[in-house]
Amino acid sequence: MRLATWNVNSVRSRQDRIVDWLQRSDVDVLAMQETKCKDAQFPYQRFTDIGYEVAHVGLSQWNGVAIASRVGLDDVQVGFEDQPGFSKDPEIDPAQEARAIGATCDGVRVWSLYVPNGRELADPHYTYKLEWLAALKADAQAWVAADPQAQIALVGDWNIAPTDDDVWDPALFEGKTHTSQAERDAFTAFGDAGFTEVTRQFTPEPRTYTYWDYTQLRFPKKQGLRIDMALTSPALAARVTGASIDREERKGKGASDHAPVIVEIG
Repeated sequence: MRLATWNVNSVRSRQDRIVDWLQRSDVDVLAMQETKCKDAQFPYQRFTDIGYEVAHVGLSQWNGVAIASRVGLDDVQVGFEDQPGFSKDPEIDPAQEARAIGATCDGVRVWSLYVPNGRELADPHYTYKLEWLAALKADAQAWVAADPQAQIALVGDWNIAPTDDDVWDPALFEGKTHTSQAERDAFTAFGDAGFTEVTRQFTPEPRTYTYWDYTQLRFPKKQGLRIDMALTSPALAARVTGASIDREERKGKGASDHAPVIVEIG
């Protein structure tokens, strides 16, 4: 199986590029983030026309996650069991956002995840981000405890740069989100739960990025972040044979600010 994750930054705006890429890349399963549309607005037909089933959850013009698969799409689940919600107003009950969707594709339980950004360290969204990650880690740990042979892939935009090598200028991010110790500890906790980030061993070069901001010519200047990753359960990690980052797809007119990340599963 070829499994990919890609923050597409608006599926409607980039549907031509996404479909063209799927046909060129021979990917079996694509997890998408930041689709930025409601379910009724998602361009399902473009995917079904080339042989992919799609599961999507989108509630507004923000967030949104999807899974497109040509090897089966079973047991679709919107949100993980203990996924917290968010509200700017403490007097309004938190609502669950469209940030997680799971489905079983050829025996692999794939989760497309769009981890909250956090915004600023003093922002309530940062606390929400840490709570969201802790809840996901607890649920993922329970899944593996219930079935040690479970084939689980947690893939997506994690909005965390786990090491200083994952940021083009660590000093620039001091006191900001994505590189804070609490966020990095939350990411590391998935390792304690038995999950392995499987892309790094196949893309080990320092300054290997998956995201480049549109502003200030970040992409041509090679000033990016590595925040799109794949974490797999022990049984699935043993089947991973390779991984790559399709940096070429960040080039050209109408590109997303993220590149697709591909994992090869034997």
